[in-house]
Amino acid sequence: MFKQMSVTILTGMIVTSNVTSIEASDKEKGLLDPERIVNIAHRGASGYAPEHTMLAYEIGHKKLKADYIEIDLQMTKDGHLIAMHDETVDRTTNGKGAVIDKNLAEIKQLDAGSWFNDLYPSNAKMSYRGLKVPTLNEIFERYGKKANYYIETKSPNVYPGMEEKLLKTLAQYGLSSGKIKPGQVMIQSFSQESLQKIKYLDPNLSLVQLLEAKEIKNISKNQLYTIKSYAVGVGPSFKGLTPISSQMIREEHLLLHPYTVNEESDMHRMLDYGVTGVFTNFADRFNEVRQQHTSR
Repeated sequence: MFKQMSVTILTGMIVTSNVTSIEASDKEKGLLDPERIVNIAHRGASGYAPEHTMLAYEIGHKKLKADYIEIDLQMTKDGHLIAMHDETVDRTTNGKGAVIDKNLAEIKQLDAGSWFNDLYPSNAKMSYRGLKVPTLNEIFERYGKKANYYIETKSPNVYPGMEEKLLKTLAQYGLSSGKIKPGQVMIQSFSQESLQKIKYLDPNLSLVQLLEAKEIKNISKNQLYTIKSYAVGVGPSFKGLTPISSQMIREEHLLLHPYTVNEESDMHRMLDYGVTGVFTNFADRFNEVRQQHTSR
């Protein structure tokens, strides 16, 4: 029995050593290195905690060791950038109505955690009740330059001046392009206009064009050439991605970060396609799959 236990322990040590070696090797590569596969915590660790809360970011960043925390932006009536996916507060709080019709004080009165307990009882925790919607300032105050950020300008046509406000906030916390490592702040959007506006305001920020499934299915070389003129990568729905479109994107030397990849089988398939990272609600799951893929 002792001999068998020793072998088991030794095997575990070898596996751990290999995993550590793989992670260390990957970390040596820059965030924009096309040979590095990044793990993006979609809305934080949203598979385990209420999305876009400080707790979800904390779990994704520290516990699950994601390379990036993803932040969707909305803007309040009084001009504050907050972390929220939807234009309304209905789905992820106990409130009702559009973000743009509420000031920050009203947003801060909302419970942004209890809905998660109701929807996912197997992952419910008392500590999730009463969680608050964070501002972008609060997130930057917590993590500063100790984290990598993947920020989306959500519905920028609804919020005039969102891009200027975002860049001003980045500058306030020393996160402008000239003061960070390349790729530490990634700005993504479905809006080409919003990305090109940011490109004009800060030419050196790393931008990513988001694409819906139907768009990536029919992507052309000319479209990719246009995207390459202002962005370093594309973020397509993984449901529309194919080996051919993946190859086209990589041939243009664009990063390829599909969303939102939660099942192990899909993670393996995306890695076989040659993606350079994924958005996932389960950063720990993707870490395991990425390690398996890298050690082949």
